[in-house]
Amino acid sequence: MRTALTIAGSDSGGGAGIQADLKTFAAHGVFGTSAITAVTAQNTLGVVAWEALSADLVTAQIEAVAGDIGADAVKVGMLANAAIVEAVAAAIEAMNLPHVVLDPVMIAKGGDRLLEPDAVAAMRTELLPRAQIVTPNVPEAEVLAGMAVRSVEDMREAGRRILGLGPRVVLVKGGHLDGPESIDVACTQAETFDVRRPRIDSRQTHGTGCTLSSAIAANLALGLADRDAIERARDYLDGAIRHAPGIGGGHGPLNHFWRAGILNG
Repeated sequence: MRTALTIAGSDSGGGAGIQADLKTFAAHGVFGTSAITAVTAQNTLGVVAWEALSADLVTAQIEAVAGDIGADAVKVGMLANAAIVEAVAAAIEAMNLPHVVLDPVMIAKGGDRLLEPDAVAAMRTELLPRAQIVTPNVPEAEVLAGMAVRSVEDMREAGRRILGLGPRVVLVKGGHLDGPESIDVACTQAETFDVRRPRIDSRQTHGTGCTLSSAIAANLALGLADRDAIERARDYLDGAIRHAPGIGGGHGPLNHFWRAGILNG
């Protein structure tokens, strides 16, 4: 069985973070392990509180699972602060961890900041060069690229700028923009291509970014090429949104096991 490691925060509501990642890995037939960076108190209505773990404990978790079980791919999500960013980058380098998919989590869907401002610089210099694929949404792409993003062409330009920071692929997610299609833009050194799907009118979108990045990591662990991993992950995500169980009073979680017919709405 292939394995994947998620390095991210815990979501007490079960819709995002470590919980979403492990469900996604399992749905793809990949054995998931985890290194928790922060504990959040949250639900579908928002984040109530959160607290980061020590950078040393994060490193110890990575070393424990990767040193024994290994990892065919790694998904990196919420990192909270610069010390954890630097620790994760160092562990990836020291253990030569493959197929790193970075979801540069900065702000929760409800607007709560999940990354301290001084950690952004560390992410640019320490972690982006070690990422195979980075998956910023529009607000995150604006921060990393240092520009406003208002159109698909802006997404392409932002993707090219972020590509210059060292990752192999940049996937700028267009869910924050308007239009009948939800368009993600992928930039590599060789090409730029769009991942287009009909926009789904739904409030059941909690954990979409976590789910997409962990699905990409699962597909990479299974041996797929970058573009195929991205396309299949997007198909999986759209199905998880369409079959969401309708839980909670806010932005509800997805159905990560929709292909198995579990919890289908």
